[in-house]
Amino acid sequence: MKKFRFSSALMAAVLSTTLAAALSFSNQSFSNQSFANQSVSNQSPSNPNSSSPSALINEDVPDSYTVVPGDTLWDISALFLKDPWMWPEIWHANQQIDNPHLIYPGDVISLVYINGVPQLKIVRSREVKLSPEIRSLDHGDAISALPLNVISTFLSKTRVTDNATLNGAPYVLGGAERRILVGMNDDFYARGDFTENRLNYGIYRRGEPYLDPQTGELLGIRAIDIGAARIKALEKDVATLNVSRAEGEIRIKDRLLVAEERTLASTFYPRAPETAISGLVMNVEEGVRNAGALDVVAINRGNRDGLQSGDTLAIFKRGELVKDRVASERVRLPDERIGLLMVFDTYEKMSFALVMEADRQIDLGDLLRNP
Repeated sequence: MKKFRFSSALMAAVLSTTLAAALSFSNQSFSNQSFANQSVSNQSPSNPNSSSPSALINEDVPDSYTVVPGDTLWDISALFLKDPWMWPEIWHANQQIDNPHLIYPGDVISLVYINGVPQLKIVRSREVKLSPEIRSLDHGDAISALPLNVISTFLSKTRVTDNATLNGAPYVLGGAERRILVGMNDDFYARGDFTENRLNYGIYRRGEPYLDPQTGELLGIRAIDIGAARIKALEKDVATLNVSRAEGEIRIKDRLLVAEERTLASTFYPRAPETAISGLVMNVEEGVRNAGALDVVAINRGNRDGLQSGDTLAIFKRGELVKDRVASERVRLPDERIGLLMVFDTYEKMSFALVMEADRQIDLGDLLRNP
């Protein structure tokens, strides 16, 4: 079993993305004087109310933090906040900053108090006036909400589709010289509807269905990534293709789907869901039955339930049913909170999430609720 808690630095990155908006940006270059002009104090207010935003702040926080390559938004949030998804409580957007919802390596994030209320502010190191205009930044340089090395691999190999899409997609007839199995750089034949005039296709094999553990509803079908191919010739509904990428042997009946661009959005940040969510962990990627920190899980809630990328959910272990020997009856113990996950990829009926914290082993059927 894996146990993991993101470093403070990593949490900080999540808040950074949205924190960028918090800085009151003047028409002058960034300096210590710009903060002095706002009556801002770096000292905590005395006797803060426990229900105030001050109660959200970690006891030990730095005066400032400089974002470095490799940080994530979740990291930066955790550096400053007890609960990373509570960043909206102490952040406000400064529309005078270019792309205020993005955070870049080199940006400096500070916790300040304005009229006794804590706020996170950002100084964008590269956005200083060099002449009359402000230097622009490439969105691709901004830090991500989650560790891309984990998410990118998942996004490249996993696709959720439905029966109609798979059944209507072109399928592999076989290889040249009547070969049943096809590999890298081999030619093969496929039959189906190629009227979209696409040259490149992904090759997929039907995987297991995603079924709602509570209702039995079919939420989607996993399409297993096998490879990719490019059309060389087309005659009526039969195409000749060449394998440009192969993750394994390509077989007769494998399906061809138009390649889709799936990347992690750089603009989402950790937050509590806007609606009440009650769901379950229904699948752990890689075909195992339990998960730990930094594992990807499938959950039985999606867009139709109001779930969005960045939504954070608490994971609970269902309380055991035990015998009360005094009352001579069975009683269920309280559910136990064992971790946190963040949703990063949503579909209509289901979503994928990354486990951010795990105090115990996470099993199929564990409960999910608003944090």
